[in-house]
Amino acid sequence: MTHIPDMDPVESREWQDAIEDVIERDGANRAHYLLDKAVQSARAAGANLPFSATTPYQNTIPADDQADFPGDLEMEWRIRTINRWNAMATVVRRNKESSEYGGHIASFASSAVMYDIGLNHFWRSKSAIHGGDLVFFQGHVIPGIYARSFMEGRISEAQLENFRSEVNGGGLSSYPHPWLMPDYWQFPTVSMGLGPLMAIYQARFMKYMHNRGHIDMADRKVWCFLGDGEMDEPESRGAIDLAAREGLDNLIFVINCNLQRLDGPVRGNGKIVQELEGDFRGAGWEVIKLLWGKGWDELLERDTSGRLRQLMDETVDGDYQTFKSKDGAYIRKHFFGKYPETAALVEDWTDDQIWALRRGGHDPQKVYTAFKRATDTKGQPTCLLIKTVKGYGMGSAGEGQNTTHQQKKLAEDQLRAFRDRFQIPISDEDLPKAPFVTLNNAQKAYLADRRKALGGDFPKRTTDAPKLTIPPLDAFKAQLQGTGAREISTTMGFVRILTTLLRDKNIGKHVVPIVPDESRTFGMEGLFRSVGIYNPQGQTYTPEDRDQMSYYKESESGQVLQEGINEAGAMADWIAAATAYSNHGVAMIPFFIYYSMFGFQRIGDLAWAAGDSRARGFMLGGTAGRTTLNGEGLQHEDGHSHILASTIPNCVSYDPTFQYEVAVIVQHGLKRMYEQGEDVYFYLTLMNENYAHPDMPMGVEEDIIRGLYRLHKTAKPGKKHVNLLGSGTILMQAIKAAEMLREDFGVTADIWSVPSFNELGRDCADVARWNRLNPLEEPREAFVTTQLSQAQGPFIAATDYMKAHADQIRAGVPGRYTVLGTDGFGRSDSRVNLRRFFEVDANHIAAAAMTDLYREGAVTKANLQKALTRYEIDGAKPNPRLV
Repeated sequence: MTHIPDMDPVESREWQDAIEDVIERDGANRAHYLLDKAVQSARAAGANLPFSATTPYQNTIPADDQADFPGDLEMEWRIRTINRWNAMATVVRRNKESSEYGGHIASFASSAVMYDIGLNHFWRSKSAIHGGDLVFFQGHVIPGIYARSFMEGRISEAQLENFRSEVNGGGLSSYPHPWLMPDYWQFPTVSMGLGPLMAIYQARFMKYMHNRGHIDMADRKVWCFLGDGEMDEPESRGAIDLAAREGLDNLIFVINCNLQRLDGPVRGNGKIVQELEGDFRGAGWEVIKLLWGKGWDELLERDTSGRLRQLMDETVDGDYQTFKSKDGAYIRKHFFGKYPETAALVEDWTDDQIWALRRGGHDPQKVYTAFKRATDTKGQPTCLLIKTVKGYGMGSAGEGQNTTHQQKKLAEDQLRAFRDRFQIPISDEDLPKAPFVTLNNAQKAYLADRRKALGGDFPKRTTDAPKLTIPPLDAFKAQLQGTGAREISTTMGFVRILTTLLRDKNIGKHVVPIVPDESRTFGMEGLFRSVGIYNPQGQTYTPEDRDQMSYYKESESGQVLQEGINEAGAMADWIAAATAYSNHGVAMIPFFIYYSMFGFQRIGDLAWAAGDSRARGFMLGGTAGRTTLNGEGLQHEDGHSHILASTIPNCVSYDPTFQYEVAVIVQHGLKRMYEQGEDVYFYLTLMNENYAHPDMPMGVEEDIIRGLYRLHKTAKPGKKHVNLLGSGTILMQAIKAAEMLREDFGVTADIWSVPSFNELGRDCADVARWNRLNPLEEPREAFVTTQLSQAQGPFIAATDYMKAHADQIRAGVPGRYTVLGTDGFGRSDSRVNLRRFFEVDANHIAAAAMTDLYREGAVTKANLQKALTRYEIDGAKPNPRLV
């Protein structure tokens, strides 16, 4: 509005005086209320008032509102400087041995005060009287957290010496990895963007647990520490509106705004703090900016002209970074020297005094005040934007420099400067060795008292959730029986299994159905009415389908997490539920069902994080297979999720054909995870194709779990005999191929169901490894070899997935082995045409069997030619992988 001339300067001054008077008499909140009302009235009258989601480039909390500090500032400074040194020494000492080890110094150097304040005054450990806070530590600061635990006596000097040396045991993981340090780290966080996304859904799931009566969350908080550069990841900001929409006042983001990412400025020509403030305030978060330390308070108080405030607003981040990489004289000339009024503010100051001006994130009293304000906020999440200097204290080794993130070594003069700056008690003689420094008794006692008041050690991961009572397999009796002439899909079979579990008196309330806006696709709309959709505000509207049986029912205590069109959010929700046994001491059983193509391909990084998190639960790839979801085309047809699942060591995956296989696998998974406490999770693919399901054969349960069993055995196989292997709906094509071979050429076939090529492949690899490492012992035999050893004739395997999926068991198959699969891009067409195109239909299976029989001398060339003609095999057909 600066282009509009002031029609009445006297009136304008009166308005300003009035607001200043309200602030002085009734406080800033009252002034905010009055101005907001005035803006509303003006807009209602048609005034086109501009919107700004940002505030001036100053601290949100005035100096007059600073909270009293509850600790000993001098003692904490002394301990913190030692922590800084030990964190630096952890990386430097490791890299003296070899630069292979790497590590980071600069990130913790910039955020040491924040972690110190949190660990000394805010973060409660889980105890008998408190559920504990959850903290997502920024990955690159981890040497500082280890160094803190060393000072507390939780981590030994030998462990610090073995930072990033884990192979022989006793080392420390590079970043937060619960898989590698299961008693210490709560969350894996160094995959950029996943921390903020998972933190939002952990906070959301904490409220879900509370609203459903599983826990009393009380005043527990989820803290997530981030870097300003990390906020460019789409996942970092992608769910912030959900946090505000659901009023997650148990969530606090702490964004370390040191203005630098890995290679240079975050916003050299702009201001990342202002950008983030606009995003978060606009999304409905409380935003608290902490930019300037207490040394600036005096200057701002003397800034009667407003020039300093103007200068703070107009200076871009690239210049702010440059200032802190130089010295006081440079700042005097290039910052304060821009205007006569600002130059006058520091004309009596020395260059050292100017250089000593700190950014807000290095001021413990102001950090404490910001943290306290965040924990007191009600009704909305809080984002703290805290400005620091990357590499603070590193001096010429990297303070404020573009290269600081990669700095892993310090020369002796740089070590000396670090020591002198922070008054570390190390002699010149010992300095080159960068020795670790221990605390004296008073300092140890101080730390111990602080942690005792907060419930004990932190970070700490616990796994003391009570075991669940899993229903026996016969609880799914209906799914173990055949469907007769009725045709159903495995998806329908799963929904019935899920319904049985939801009704179970022991574990029903622990089941968490999670669907990303596809409940009706998977036939799960019946759950809307029976258990409800979770919404913390309940349902304040009347749904248009209210008069229907399965109307869209939302409830504060609803059980279904309906995530909208949002696979990443649904997966983050699933991880929160799948780790509840550790984070809340209550085991939850999440079932996340989604289009399989949008599973491991779309959220593969989160699936990997789930493995690291020791997640327990079920992921279900619905409408799976490259030819089964026939009409949706290239972007939807999954032919490789099982290959991706196989890359995660603790993901157990299955491609079942029949509902009884689904029942056996789910019941086994429940026992394995929730009775035996194994840190694995299960991935099952489910199909939308309907066909008749047989009764479960006697005694096949264990073989289903191990991955292979004989579904049909020929009584008296002759010379012309084959073995047809398959999984998912393509097993039905193998069954059809067996009928064709028998009727057309008198060829008999054994039918083998392979619920898990992945489990068979892992077993083959494990057996091969054992035999290689133990050549003088009696060789072991892979399960697939044992199962197929008495089978006669060649083996033909067909699946709805890439050939590599079934090909992984080749070494264990005792005979000629041919694999058919769906390599290439999917496309839209009928199932018949797609299976013909990808060469996995009954015709191609039968033709492959005849080819192998011919190569083994069991059928004549004439018979093979007849078969190729009858089954319409075109040898000149283009390779589907390439078209």
